Amino acid sequence: MTALIWGGAVVTLLGVAGLMLCAAQSMKARTLPEDQARTLMGRVVAWNLAAVGVAILGLMGVVAGLLLR
Repeated sequence: MTALIWGGAVVTLLGVAGLMLCAAQSMKARTLPEDQARTLMGRVVAWNLAAVGVAILGLMGVVAGLLLR
């Protein structure tokens, strides 16, 4: 179960890194013209949702590993 806990932690950290990347892209969008900012933000929203999903899956792995321990 230790592998499940550590694997889930790694996956969670990947999701958090994705969220940080989304935040950086959102800050970049503030300096762009409106039409380009809308296009960029459309992609950022999709990546943000994926990053949150990855982080949730990782946390589920950690919790499952702790419960089965």
